[in-house]
Amino acid sequence: MTAHVEVKYLLPAWEAFRSTTDIAPIRDEAHYQQMVAMLEALLDETQGDENHPAMGLVDIVGDLIEDFETEHHPLPPVTGLQALKFLMAQHGIKQGELGEVGSQGVVSEILSGKRELNLRQVRALGQRFGVSPATFV
Repeated sequence: MTAHVEVKYLLPAWEAFRSTTDIAPIRDEAHYQQMVAMLEALLDETQGDENHPAMGLVDIVGDLIEDFETEHHPLPPVTGLQALKFLMAQHGIKQGELGEVGSQGVVSEILSGKRELNLRQVRALGQRFGVSPATFV
C-alpha cells in the first residue's frame, strides 16, 4: 500500500519537531547524553505501556542510541565462561544450583576452566537464563 505524502506540509512539521527535540542521528557524546536523558524521560512517561502514544518515539530514540553505542561504545568480546559467571552473579545462583549442567564437581571444573561446556549443557543454560545458547559458546 502506497500512501501519498504532501512533503510541503510534512517538512515544516518535521523541522519544528527536530528543532524542539534534536532527535536525529547522534553526532557526539554530548548529543548522546541528551538522547539517553530523553529516552529515560520517555520510558518514565510510558511506564511500560506498549500502547502509549510515545512508544514510537521510544523505539526511534532507542535505535539512535543503539547505533551510536555500536560504533562508539562497543562491548568487549566475552567468553561463554564469563557470560555464565555473570549470569550466575546476576541471578544469585551458586554452583550447586546448576543441576542441569551436572554435579557440583562438574560445574566447578567448568567454572575453573578445566572443562568445556557441551552442547546439552549449553542448551540447558540458554533455557535456564532465557538467552541464546550461543551466549555460552
